[in-house]
Amino acid sequence: QVQLVEYGGGLVQPGGSLRLSCAASENIFNFNSMAWYRQAPGKQRELVDSINVGGKINYADAVKGRVAISRDGTKNTVWRQMSSLSAEDTAVYYCNARILRVDLWGQGTPVTVSS
Repeated sequence: QVQLVEYGGGLVQPGGSLRLSCAASENIFNFNSMAWYRQAPGKQRELVDSINVGGKINYADAVKGRVAISRDGTKNTVWRQMSSLSAEDTAVYYCNARILRVDLWGQGTPVTVSS
């Protein structure tokens, strides 16, 4: 059974930076894509960025210019470097991997942006 484990969430001040990690239990290139979603309190889960097996990256408009997604196949890990954080970025961040039409999810890591 494939497992995704997120790391790196926490409390950060407005304007600060944070890096999230998603470690997979198998080769990340087995997946068609990997992505980060977030769910803010009282809101639906939304896609914020993704990277497909070929390396194509997409960012949601809300985070474009403030986020960089990267990966390392030797570590089976995807990272999400976030900067210029604001309260609107407060959410639980979930790692997603898609293989064919099946979505796999991590348990989520909370990020709180507050002074």
